[in-house]
Amino acid sequence: MTDSVNAEIIAIGTEILLGEITDTNSVFIAKLLRDIGVNLYFMTSVGDNEQRIEDAIKIAMGRAQVVITCGGLGPTIDDMTRQGVARATDRQLVFHQYLLDAIAERFTGFRSKMTENNARQAYLPADSTVIENPVGTAPSFIVEHGASVVVSLPGVPREMKFLMNERVVPYLKDRFQLGTGIIKAKVLRTAGIGESLLDNEIGTELLEMSNPTVGLAAHAGQVDVRITAKAQDVSTADQMIQVGEEQIRARVGKFIFGTDHEEIETVLAKLLNANGLSISISETGVAGLLSERIKKTSEGMDILAVAHVYSDPAALQTELGLSGNIVIRELAEKAANQLVAGGSADAGIAIVSYPDMDEQQDSEAGTAIAVYYANIMRSRVYGFGGMSETAPLWASTWAMSMLWQMLQEKLNP
Repeated sequence: MTDSVNAEIIAIGTEILLGEITDTNSVFIAKLLRDIGVNLYFMTSVGDNEQRIEDAIKIAMGRAQVVITCGGLGPTIDDMTRQGVARATDRQLVFHQYLLDAIAERFTGFRSKMTENNARQAYLPADSTVIENPVGTAPSFIVEHGASVVVSLPGVPREMKFLMNERVVPYLKDRFQLGTGIIKAKVLRTAGIGESLLDNEIGTELLEMSNPTVGLAAHAGQVDVRITAKAQDVSTADQMIQVGEEQIRARVGKFIFGTDHEEIETVLAKLLNANGLSISISETGVAGLLSERIKKTSEGMDILAVAHVYSDPAALQTELGLSGNIVIRELAEKAANQLVAGGSADAGIAIVSYPDMDEQQDSEAGTAIAVYYANIMRSRVYGFGGMSETAPLWASTWAMSMLWQMLQEKLNP
C-alpha cells in the first residue's frame, strides 16, 4: 500500500469565478477522496482560459500525485480542459472516431441532432485512458504523467458523481494500492464561545496533533471543532477520534451542543421541550429569522409562546410604551424582560437591529441581543446593523447559543 497519496482538485469554469454557480462538485469529490484515505491539501478554481488551465495543472502535478479536474469537457469553444491537460503533460490532442460515433449514438438515443462542434469532444490527449461515460456525452479521461495522474471529469454533477463512484475511485484504489485505508472526520459543534477563545481553551498541543488532527471552522455565530483521523479501517479511526473527542470535551465540553450536522435550533428546542419550558421572541430589524428557525423544528410550535416582529427600534419602543433616547442594548433587555414578565413564557429572547445600518466600527452598536431566563438577564451588542448580509443569521444563532448556555447552567449546574 502507498504510504501517502496527495490529491488536488481543479474546478474549471469562468462561471464559478463570477459567482454565478456554487462549486459543489469539489466538495463531493473531496469527501470521496477522504473516505479512501487520500490527502487533499489544495482546491483550485480556474476560468475558461487555456493558458491558466495549463498553469494550474502543472502547479498541481508539482505537489500531488492525483489531480482531478472538473468541467470544461463540453463541445463549445470555451471548453478548454482537453487542451489544457494536453499542454500541461506535453502531448498532442488525438482524434478518436469511435468516441465521436459513441457521442452520435447517444444523440440518436436522445432523438436529438448532434452538431458539428461535438467533434471537439472526440479529441483527447495522446496516450490517455478513456473513462466510459454512460450517463452523458462528454468523454472523460485519465493521463498518467511522471509521478502524477490527471483525471478529467465533466462538470455536470450527475455525470461527475457517477464517474467518481463507478470509475475513478476503483481506479485510484488499484493504481495506488490504497487498500482499506480511510480518512474519517467528526465535528463537535460549539455555542456561546468565539473562535479565538475556543482555540485558547483547547490548547496548542491538541490543535497541533498530526493524527488525529484538530481544526476549527467559524460560522455565523458558532464554531465547529473538526477531528480527523487517518487509519487502516473504520474501527481504528473511530477509536482515534474518540480519544481526541474525550480530550476536547474535558476542556470545552460545556460549550459543545451537538455533533456533525446537528443544528443549535434543534438542540435548543428539544432541551426546552424536554423540561417543559416555553420561549417568547421579539425581533426588530432582522425579518423574524429566529422565529422561523424555531418554528421549523419538530418541537417549535409546542415551545414557542409568542413571536413579535418589528420593523425598526422606534416601532419596538412605541410598542413597549417607552419614550426618550434609549440605547439599543437597554431596549433589547427591556423587550426580553417584557416577554417573560407577562407570564406567557419561561424565557425571552429579544434581538434589536437598526435595519438601515450596514457594517460599522465595533464601538458603534448596530445590533443587540438580550436573553432573560430564571431571573437572569444577559445581553451583548454588535457593530453591524440589519443591512449586513449575515446580521439575521449571526444574531439569531448567538441568541440561541446564549439561551442554551443559560439552560445548561441552570439545569445541569
